Amino acid sequence: MTQEKPAQGFNVPSYWSQACSALSQSDPILRSLIEAYPDAEFRSRGTAFETLLRAIVGQQISVKAAQAVWDRLEGHLNIVSVETIRGATPEELRGCGLSHQKIRYISDLADHFASGALNPELFSELDDETLIAHLCDVRGIGRWTAEMFLIFHLQRPDIFPLQDIGLIRAIERHYLGGASATPKELNANGERWRPWRTVATWYLWRSLDPFPVAY
Repeated sequence: MTQEKPAQGFNVPSYWSQACSALSQSDPILRSLIEAYPDAEFRSRGTAFETLLRAIVGQQISVKAAQAVWDRLEGHLNIVSVETIRGATPEELRGCGLSHQKIRYISDLADHFASGALNPELFSELDDETLIAHLCDVRGIGRWTAEMFLIFHLQRPDIFPLQDIGLIRAIERHYLGGASATPKELNANGERWRPWRTVATWYLWRSLDPFPVAY
């Protein structure tokens, strides 16, 4: 059984060059973006549990506030893990800055990992949609969060997060002259980029952001 490992450091997946070549040949707009942004990189937040936990902690608050909560968690628990989250009381977690709702969410996440309902060693055996469905069984994890996990942590090559505002805005800017995109138009573009929609998405994000996207 092979465990699907997270990205390390500032590398890109092994398929990146092949994907860039294919997308450049089929799409002049993406070709220009690929040439304009040679700084592609993927950063891991750590283990699968840590990555998903950070995603929940950061919901609906600023990046700075989320980091402050995470720092307090680390300071209080020493090691943030399934075991330490499950062993902490709601009062302790509340003292770290987590809302009652997020405490329920992270407790449910820890229970899923502890029970094996979410087992990173099995992730490589699951197709994208099946794994997204499993992740969405956790309270507080929706499809967008699951897709970000598949893109940045597991480096799946063909994820197309249709609910992502940045992706929508980039498609509207580069392909629709600034007009609002319909679901049909978004899907039509995505279909043209298979099986490298993760790579197309990264460059479209990059075109809107002065810094490489990380999750």
